[in-house]
Amino acid sequence: MRTPYGPGLGILLALASSSALAQGQGRIDEEIIVIGTAPVLGLGVDRDKIAANVRVFGSGDLRRGGSSGFLRTLEEGAGSLALMHAQNNPFQPSITYRGFEASPLNGVAQGIAVYVNGARFNQPFGDTVNWDLLPDVAVDRMNLEGTNATFGLNALGGSLSLQMKDGFGYEGGELEILGGMFGRVRGSFQYGANNGTYSIYVAGSGLTEDGWRDHSPSDLRQIYADVGWRGERSEVHLNFTGADNDMTGNGTTPIELLQARRAAVFTHPDNTRNEYYKGGLSGTYNIADNTVLQLNAYYGDFAQETLNGDAAEAEGCEDDEDVLCLEDGDMLTDVNGDPIPNFVTDSPYEEFEDLFDDAEFDEGGPYAFVNRTATKTESYGATLQLTSAREVAGHGNHLVVGASFDRGKARFRASTEVAALTLDRGFAAPTVLIDIAGGPITPVHLRTTNTYYGLYASNIFDITPDLSLTLSGRFNSAKTILRDQIGTALNGDHAYDRFNPGIGLTYKIVPSVTAYARYTESNRVPTPAELSCADENAPCSLANFFVSDPPLNQVVTRSVETGLRGHFVVGARGRVEWNASVFNNDNDNDIIFVPSDVAGRAFFRNAGDTRRRGVEMGVEYQTERLSAFVDYAYVEATFRSNLSINSPGNPASNPDGNIDVVPGNRLPGVAPHSVKFGVGYDVTSAWTVAFDGRATSGQYLFGDESNSTPKVPGYVVVNANTRYQFTDYIQLFAMVQNLFDTKYETFGTFSETEEVPLLEAPNASNTRAFSAAPPIAIYGGVRIKF
Repeated sequence: MRTPYGPGLGILLALASSSALAQGQGRIDEEIIVIGTAPVLGLGVDRDKIAANVRVFGSGDLRRGGSSGFLRTLEEGAGSLALMHAQNNPFQPSITYRGFEASPLNGVAQGIAVYVNGARFNQPFGDTVNWDLLPDVAVDRMNLEGTNATFGLNALGGSLSLQMKDGFGYEGGELEILGGMFGRVRGSFQYGANNGTYSIYVAGSGLTEDGWRDHSPSDLRQIYADVGWRGERSEVHLNFTGADNDMTGNGTTPIELLQARRAAVFTHPDNTRNEYYKGGLSGTYNIADNTVLQLNAYYGDFAQETLNGDAAEAEGCEDDEDVLCLEDGDMLTDVNGDPIPNFVTDSPYEEFEDLFDDAEFDEGGPYAFVNRTATKTESYGATLQLTSAREVAGHGNHLVVGASFDRGKARFRASTEVAALTLDRGFAAPTVLIDIAGGPITPVHLRTTNTYYGLYASNIFDITPDLSLTLSGRFNSAKTILRDQIGTALNGDHAYDRFNPGIGLTYKIVPSVTAYARYTESNRVPTPAELSCADENAPCSLANFFVSDPPLNQVVTRSVETGLRGHFVVGARGRVEWNASVFNNDNDNDIIFVPSDVAGRAFFRNAGDTRRRGVEMGVEYQTERLSAFVDYAYVEATFRSNLSINSPGNPASNPDGNIDVVPGNRLPGVAPHSVKFGVGYDVTSAWTVAFDGRATSGQYLFGDESNSTPKVPGYVVVNANTRYQFTDYIQLFAMVQNLFDTKYETFGTFSETEEVPLLEAPNASNTRAFSAAPPIAIYGGVRIKF
């Protein structure tokens, strides 16, 4: 039987052979990369003893594109990782890694565990990951790893650990100013110092831009600070993260509107306000040589407000055109239970009525819905971890044991108002609050508490100097409590427990080639957002309005990964590092967010079994003046169970608006093939030029889980950057994103185009809608050190 692994294994074996032959060509400069085996770094261990393809990004990688940017570094440097822009805002992307996601959107099933300074960064209400809260300039290093049980909940597809800077590791000061197209201006600073005992580090960043699309401005303000103390056997750090961000990303655009004008938006605004404050305390005590006890504690406060304007399926009722009804017949009522009048009687659309077939704007409308949400989250927790690297019976041994506690308390409010739709598809006052008793639209006020406990252990034992065995495991216990603040319909208590084991082997075939294999399990529990939106008869709006629902099962992933990595010399000064791996992740009771037959609303459901499997390969070449890399990934993400899913916007759906999914259908939003490449060259000791790019195959649209319609097309995009060290203290840099002005899209779904009058594309009927990527953009700046 033909498998996707054949070509990858062939190349893998060829690379191993070339590395082995290279042993006789001269001395290889060894570079030992030390990484952590659990969320808290601990003593760390040589990466060659980790039975997985772990990607490590240091400070040099983070500035490969000229200016700091950890998301850009991940997108350009990790083969099976991609950014999707469902919101179409550059600061609110979703990461997909091996077919799993980490996203700021509540409607996404979160399958990646994210940690910052060893503390859980997934927000407790929906396990969301808000990338905009962290200043790029303060990130010191990142580790990206596949499924590892010790990283706890959400590590279905893997984990991403970010370590921030401190004054012991960074000394000096720096100012950076960047400006360029679409009104973007950014300024950042960082300063670090220590006297051997005390340290201080502070960094901040501010950005404003108009956005390349209509009605899409963003403003970001971020700060990070760390104060440290170091003694003979101890070290303590107190850090603070703060952010106040205002972002507008107006989602997907129907393709007929994109063809008319790529900067156009479907409806607006889609605005998110994030305020974030988090304090962290970490302490390390060296109990004895190679034995360390660590405590990590945090407290965070996160407030998010969203404002989403959508076209409304509201019109005069059939039996009384003076009041408003939904298209399915439900009468719109206000908070007093009174019918809402058909109040838009002088719409500016009347002037353009001749452009549209069957337009009857003189009968009232068109209308817009204004969805508002407010989420206030308090989170706190602690992790206690012991790490020992002491020998056992003369054999190397690396033991980690730990316990964690995380609690989140959230208060969620949501409401929908009806207003007039403007000519540019926004909304105009007055607005009327909707409350349909027992209907699909009603205000929501919900309080939730979720408590997570974890006990974990990992032990790497050197059976021989070249052969190491890893045994690991984690017990997760989770409890979620929901309390309705308006009635009792949302009340619910949910509890989940699970032990996840892991086992791995690494073997140094020769000093420069390591083989590895690992089996591990992981789980994630339904979030408060998902538990409150799991009934197809009472769906949520895309802004996550919640109703009383049946419980969901937790998701369990069983993962296998095997591969090779190595390095060899080329010539006198060239060094090649390479890796090749295959992985297979099987999910039980996967959770997906699917549309309902009520337009603009959806619900979470268990979708049976899914699978993500694939191949990752990468080669990097480095000399004193030249560097180059190529990463390739193949990801096959498929359903493994029969499903019937409602997708009314899909032209392939049946008369009831449903599509049938069969085992083998591809999951939407996952491109099977991707290639990342880059080259940098030091023209002189002061001047560097670099190019990087990525090529991605097509992906199925969300809402086309049956794979019945054409994909979002694949694309190739190339970027360029240059740096010039003007003096020891002044560096000039410039970058060109999308160098060849490629027109491409990163996300696709379906929109109800027939319900929204488009002046740029009258009578548009194609429901396919894409998130268009930005056109060519040029930025430049200066970096001053002191």
